[in-house]
Amino acid sequence: MLARQRALGGNSCWFRPLSHLRSYVTGASSVSPSEISHFNALASTWWDPYGSSRLLHLMNPLRHDFISSCHTLKPHSSPPKNLSYLDVGCGGGIFAESAARLPDTATVTAIDPSSDVIEVARQHARRDPLLQEPGRLTYLNQAIEDLDVPGQPEEQYDVVTLFEVIEHINTPAPFLKTCLPFVKPGGWIILSTIARTWTSWLTTKVVAEDVVGLVPKGTHAWSKYINADELEKFFGAQREWGINGGMKTMGCVYVPGLGWRMVVDGEQWGNYFFGLVTQET
Repeated sequence: MLARQRALGGNSCWFRPLSHLRSYVTGASSVSPSEISHFNALASTWWDPYGSSRLLHLMNPLRHDFISSCHTLKPHSSPPKNLSYLDVGCGGGIFAESAARLPDTATVTAIDPSSDVIEVARQHARRDPLLQEPGRLTYLNQAIEDLDVPGQPEEQYDVVTLFEVIEHINTPAPFLKTCLPFVKPGGWIILSTIARTWTSWLTTKVVAEDVVGLVPKGTHAWSKYINADELEKFFGAQREWGINGGMKTMGCVYVPGLGWRMVVDGEQWGNYFFGLVTQET
C-alpha cells in the first residue's frame, strides 16, 4: 500500500477529508499561483470546442440538467423565475454565458481570479447582444474572498455554482465556508468535482492526461480530489443546510464517442455533481 501511495505522489495527502482542513485560517485566499498560471496558459483555447476545454463544453448541458433536477426536490414549488447566479471560478464563461441566456435567469455574476481567462470570457460575451443588457452577465476578475459578504437576502444569490473548481483548491473547507453566505435562504449551492478513487486516477490522470490527451497534463492533482461522502460530512456540520432531503448527488461519466452521461449512484467512479439547498426563512 505504501508503495502505491508513493507512486501516486506521496502519502501526505492520502485520503484528505475536509474535516482535516478546518484549522486553516478562513480568511486566507483560496487562489493558487500555480493554478492561475496553468489556466492562463489555456485561456486562448477556452472557446475552441475541440481544444483544451472540449470536455467542459460537452459537460455543460448536464450542468443545467442537474440544476433543474435539484429545483424539483422542493415539494409544491413553482418553476423558478428571475434567478440570480454567482458562478465561482467561471473560467472562460462556458456555463455563465449559457445560464445568462435562459428565460428564467435575471442576472449572472461570474468571477475568476485569472485575468487572462476573464478577458477571454468578456471578449466572447461581446458577440451576443443579449449578454450586453445591463445586469444580464457581469464578469469580475476576483476570487470569492475579494467579494463583499452579503448583508441582506437581496444581495445574495438563488444559485451559487462551483463547476470543476474545488479540486483545484488547496484548502477546500475554508473555501466552501466562504461561499455559503452568498446563497440566499432557500437557494442552492451546486458543484461538480471528481472523487478520489482508483477509478478516477486511472481515467482522469493516466488515460485523459497521459495517454489520450483529452485534458492538458498537469490540470489535475489526484490528491486534491474530494469524495461525495466527505462533502456530505462537511455540509452536515453546517446548520440549515441540506435539511429535509435537500441534498442531491449524481455521477457523471464520459463515454468516448457519446459524450457525458449521468450515472445514478456513480459518484465513486470519478466525476460527479453535488447540490445542496439552504433552509428558507
